[in-house]
Amino acid sequence: MRIASLGSGSKGNATLVSHEGTTILIDCGFSLRQFERRLSKLDLAPENIDAILLTHEHSDHGAGVERLATRYDISVWSTTGTARAVFDSSFTYRVVSGGHSIKIGCFDILPVTVPHDAGEPVQYVFHHVASGKRLGILTDTGHITAHIIQAYDHLDGLLLEFNYDQTMLDTGPYPFPVKQRVSGDLGHLSNDQSLKLLRQIDTSSLKCLIAGHISAKNNCPTIVSQQLSQLDDIPSPVLADQESGFGWITV
Repeated sequence: MRIASLGSGSKGNATLVSHEGTTILIDCGFSLRQFERRLSKLDLAPENIDAILLTHEHSDHGAGVERLATRYDISVWSTTGTARAVFDSSFTYRVVSGGHSIKIGCFDILPVTVPHDAGEPVQYVFHHVASGKRLGILTDTGHITAHIIQAYDHLDGLLLEFNYDQTMLDTGPYPFPVKQRVSGDLGHLSNDQSLKLLRQIDTSSLKCLIAGHISAKNNCPTIVSQQLSQLDDIPSPVLADQESGFGWITV
C-alpha cells in the first residue's frame, strides 16, 4: 500500500492511495491544470485513477473534483450532504455514509464521521484485507471523539492533521471570529489535540506517520517536529507541505 500527496494545506489538498492496481484520490482542491501538473511528478496519469473520495465541500478539498471527474470519467464517492454543496444536481455520484464500509478494488474503505463545519463531513480508513494493513487519513476535524479513537486505532499508516499551534493562532493575524472558528469544536486539530490522539490509540503497528494540513500562518514544521519528538513509540514523521505534498510512501 502506498500513499502520496499533491499538496496539503488551506490552498488545496489531494491525496492518493494505491495498491495492487487500484489507485484512489481523496479530494481535489486544485484546478484541473494544476492537478495534472502536480500528478505528473508522481509518474501517474489521471486515467490511472479508479475513484475519487470526497471528504467535505470546502473549496480546498472539493473545488476541482467535478471538472476532474467529468474530464476523465472517474467515479466519485461522497456523502449526500457534501454532494449537495459541491455538485450540480445533474452530476452522478455514489453515496457513502459514515460508519458504512465500501469496497473499491482491493480496498475496504470506512468513511468516518468527523466534527467539522461542513454539511456531512467524513474522513477515511483504508483496509487491505489480504495483508491486514490499515491506513487512515484524518484532517479537517474540530475535536477528537470516541468514534474517531476507535476507527483510527491500531493503524499501519496515518496522515494526521497538525493544523495550528495554539500560541501562534492566539497571537497571529487572523480576526478573532476566524480564530474561534479554527480552534472551535467544528474547526481543525491543533498540535496538542493530535498529539493527544496519538497517545490514545494503539500505535504499536504504526510504520508511517504523516503530519498534514499544517497552517502557513498559525503553525510551522519546526514546532510540529519538536512536539512529535515527545513521543517515543512512533516512526519518524513525514511533514506534508502545500506546494509539493510528499512523494510515494510505502506503508
